[in-house]
Amino acid sequence: MSAAPEVPSGARRGLPERGRFITLEGGEGAGKSSQAAFLAEGMRAAGLDPLVTREPGGAPGAEEIRKLLVSGAVGRWDPTTELLLYVAARRDHVTRTIEPALAKGQWVICDRFTDSTMAYQGYGQGLGREACLAAQRLAIGDLAPDFTIILDLPAPLGLERVGKRRGIETRYERMDLAFHGRVRDGFLDIAKREPARCRVIDATASVQDVQWVLRKAIAERFGIGL
Repeated sequence: MSAAPEVPSGARRGLPERGRFITLEGGEGAGKSSQAAFLAEGMRAAGLDPLVTREPGGAPGAEEIRKLLVSGAVGRWDPTTELLLYVAARRDHVTRTIEPALAKGQWVICDRFTDSTMAYQGYGQGLGREACLAAQRLAIGDLAPDFTIILDLPAPLGLERVGKRRGIETRYERMDLAFHGRVRDGFLDIAKREPARCRVIDATASVQDVQWVLRKAIAERFGIGL
């Protein structure tokens, strides 16, 4: 279901051209939320009207599931239960938020999507790729991002950054360094497997430098000015 740069046949029939779907991925402290917000600003200045959303969350039901996943005790769920909670939240998010926006021609910027589930549950928690892919197919079919930016940085640096945060959404931040190392390796392996979709950007640079590289990559990919 991933949209190509060409105009879809629906648009030629007078229907809205399908929007583009961009995801930002990476481990804890990579700066995804900030980069998504700055990217949206740039797109609006360029005349686009992007929808910025997040996972887990992005729809009323999915936001309720988010509370179960990102807070509480580190071991409150076994890995399989956790995977199923994520795909349930994603199903709600896709059907209520992402697909309607894409169908009306809106660009969607999503802070985390399927690659996070693969990296965190598949690699980090050891469920493996096939379990995550099967759950994903059941929940959302063949929907995939048009372009994915993976913000990469060493796990210790990411955890140092998020250690300054306050709030209750710290469940993953409290998981051990080995887990976060596997998550980082997972993201890099995903990028290696899907180089046409994924672009890895060094997130150890300044926020401004990361945003510049990110916008350049998206501008080149879609042929737009940012």
